[in-house]
Amino acid sequence: MDAIYTSALNRSVPPARSGEFTPLEVGPLTVWPPVVLAPMAGVTNYPFRSICRDFGAGLYVSEMISARSLVEGNAKTLKLAGFGPREDPRSLQLYGTDPDHVGEAVRRLVGEGRVDHVDMNFGCPVRKVTRKGGGAAIPLRPRLLASIVRSAVNAAGDVPVTIKFRLGIDAGRLTYRNTGQIAEQEGCAAVGLHARTAAELYSGEAHWDAIRLLKDAVAIPVLGNGDIWEAQDALRMMRQTGCDGVIVGRGCLGRPWLFRDLSDVFDGREPSDPPGFGAVLDIVFEHARRLSGWFGESAAVPAFRRHLGWYTKGFRVEAEIRRRMMQARTFGELAGLFSRADRGQPFPPAAMRLKRGKKGGVQNVVLPAGYLESADSEAPPAPESEALVSGG
Repeated sequence: MDAIYTSALNRSVPPARSGEFTPLEVGPLTVWPPVVLAPMAGVTNYPFRSICRDFGAGLYVSEMISARSLVEGNAKTLKLAGFGPREDPRSLQLYGTDPDHVGEAVRRLVGEGRVDHVDMNFGCPVRKVTRKGGGAAIPLRPRLLASIVRSAVNAAGDVPVTIKFRLGIDAGRLTYRNTGQIAEQEGCAAVGLHARTAAELYSGEAHWDAIRLLKDAVAIPVLGNGDIWEAQDALRMMRQTGCDGVIVGRGCLGRPWLFRDLSDVFDGREPSDPPGFGAVLDIVFEHARRLSGWFGESAAVPAFRRHLGWYTKGFRVEAEIRRRMMQARTFGELAGLFSRADRGQPFPPAAMRLKRGKKGGVQNVVLPAGYLESADSEAPPAPESEALVSGG
């Protein structure tokens, strides 16, 4: 691979040696390479998952699904929980705050044969969720956390359940080791740690040292999440922390070929050069076609605009075209905007580590009044805490 496409951070990171890493075992599922697509609301629907799967193997998790909405039969939720005809294994992330809703949702998913793996989100840092006691606030109530996880595991039977969470609310209230131990005690098959606090959102560098500490604290597989921008980052994380696999989120936005690169380095090969602008545009409009076929064009076009921004990030695109692509109403309009594009542009090296998706910044995490004083409570938070938002 041309060294210009590898950041200085990763130029000394060699591909995996034969036998250096082993497949990720999640209950009965064997995953190679040990790579998981992070659940991202509004992003990791079936069309996007299918594009990523075309580039490499791994475990591809659905976007976050509300347990309450699923139980109530919400049509939009049922569509978001859908899988493609040849999608295997079928992995779904469930978000819930009430053990009864979670248990019933898992029973339905498993009983109808709709899933092969259930992941649960306890890391959402969004203010409107934490201020109601949901998301990243739940690990502050370990008995409630245990009750939710137990309900999911009991309802799942032989289908493996995993959970994903953050370091804690902030640096003064770290809960990740206790959360991992609760997951293990309640029968989870693996845990995933986004190595930032809820207060940090997506800012700064992820604290990979905490992934090592979690790995030392539990006997089940640990997945590390945070700052996997290039394939070599995954190798660095696993070598530094001893984790069993990696979770890839923002790094694949507009760059689904990252999964090809990950397959390469875990199989001992140097990753291929990234595609030029012409090949990227081919991927863009194949993604658009699949999204339109799944949701219908009127719903797909607005949802696709941000993907188009991610795909074209770093390439030379006129400001007027960028403005118009955010206003397009049909995929025909979008295709017309790029009909005269310079398809010969190589992938811009500076774009390898450009941040996509949610940006940095920090916050003061808001919790319900008296929440910390009732940490032993098993009472579920308010139903509004299950608002379906992205995060984790």
